Amino acid sequence: MPRALKHFAQLFRSSVVLLAISSGVAGCSSNPADDPPPTIVPAQAAVSPPTAGTPAGVVLPLSGHALAAAFDASTNLLAVLAPAIEGQSVVVTLAPTGPPREIPLPGPATAMSSDDEGRVFVSTRGGYFLVDLRAGTADRVDVEGQSATDFTAIARRADGKLVLGSADGAVYTLNSESAVDASLHIFARVDDLVTQGNTTVVLDRGQTSVTTVDAGGSDAQHALRAGEGATTMAVDPAGRVLVADTRGDGLLVFGTDPLILRQRSPVPDAPYGLVGSSRLAWVSQTATNTVVGYDLGTGIPVEKVRYRTVQQPNSLAFDEASGTLYVVSGSGAGVQMIADAGVSG
Repeated sequence: MPRALKHFAQLFRSSVVLLAISSGVAGCSSNPADDPPPTIVPAQAAVSPPTAGTPAGVVLPLSGHALAAAFDASTNLLAVLAPAIEGQSVVVTLAPTGPPREIPLPGPATAMSSDDEGRVFVSTRGGYFLVDLRAGTADRVDVEGQSATDFTAIARRADGKLVLGSADGAVYTLNSESAVDASLHIFARVDDLVTQGNTTVVLDRGQTSVTTVDAGGSDAQHALRAGEGATTMAVDPAGRVLVADTRGDGLLVFGTDPLILRQRSPVPDAPYGLVGSSRLAWVSQTATNTVVGYDLGTGIPVEKVRYRTVQQPNSLAFDEASGTLYVVSGSGAGVQMIADAGVSG
């Protein structure tokens, strides 16, 4: 059995036992190594109730149910990915002042990553969209040989290489805009990707696991179970990997060299949205329309501040220069801007 699969066998021993029992009842498998990885029902954000009070800061209207958000420091713009009419998608950019600007995408999109240099990369079936935030344009890039691949996650490494994850559990590392340099097929599904230097971290919700992939892109270095139902992931300026354990009501903090769980904090009420800043790690609680800032500096997450949010606070972004926390609703309730977030905490 390949080394990477052994990692997962160890992580999900109990699930493997259940599968073995099931196989014994239904009949023997011809080759257990060919079976798909054991999985659980993926966790998801809570369906948020109506807001119980006035959200902190300023709320800007934004139509559509946002899927992702990222702040680009070079343009001072917040980019929000959302569905559009007729199965298409759109990237909406918002400045601190002025109306929002829509950049239509010629197709449905699934995830977004920023290079913090005025561009965002948006995954789609068969490739990705390269969006220029300054020009307001979007160009489709087809990944060679992957026209039928449903890409579900995307990230950019320190060396500029893009990494894409797929619905059928593969990670693809590109060595140009469109050419695949390496691939790794060991996951049930790739739900989220982040990078630390040239190391890629993979989140698989069905296996509730995080895995590091080496710079070559073809080898899984380490794999760890991530709580009871991990859903989202982010990297903070200190290089820590933040993971929301939505089903297990917790914030998990990993180091990547090697992959190790360094901190865990109870976070009730279905934590989901994540973003790291130089001072605090921010986590949204989707069951209560709240966002909480945690100080990770002491080795034990310490709550410093919390704010009421817009309904369904699924996506977070942060502007380090101004100290503004952005909370983006996944139910069409708008974009919340909290200036000097956590300064008094």
